[in-house]
Amino acid sequence: MEIINIEQGHPTVQQAMVKLQNGIYRARATGKPLAKIVHGYGSSGTGGAIKQALGTELRKYISRGMIKAYCPGEDFGPFSSSGREISAKHPEASRDRDWGLQNDGITVIMFK
Repeated sequence: MEIINIEQGHPTVQQAMVKLQNGIYRARATGKPLAKIVHGYGSSGTGGAIKQALGTELRKYISRGMIKAYCPGEDFGPFSSSGREISAKHPEASRDRDWGLQNDGITVIMFK
């Protein structure tokens, strides 16, 4: 699984979305079916602006056909439909260190 770290350097939301775009293009080029986006959860403990903007951006990537699906870290495990969907298609996902940990600071994407 490729890692796309958009929180490194404490970027603004706009800078993080540029990192996301570049990271998705790079990750798709590797041919790996999955990527993990590290975005953090915000210092307030209630979800940061980057995490919120990420959901909006990922829905755009789905509509453009660049990714097939995404699973927020809090759902990345056996107890959510999105987690089960990813692991059914890519069993290696269930061996990831964040599987089942409800890590709010990551999101996993599945490429087409």
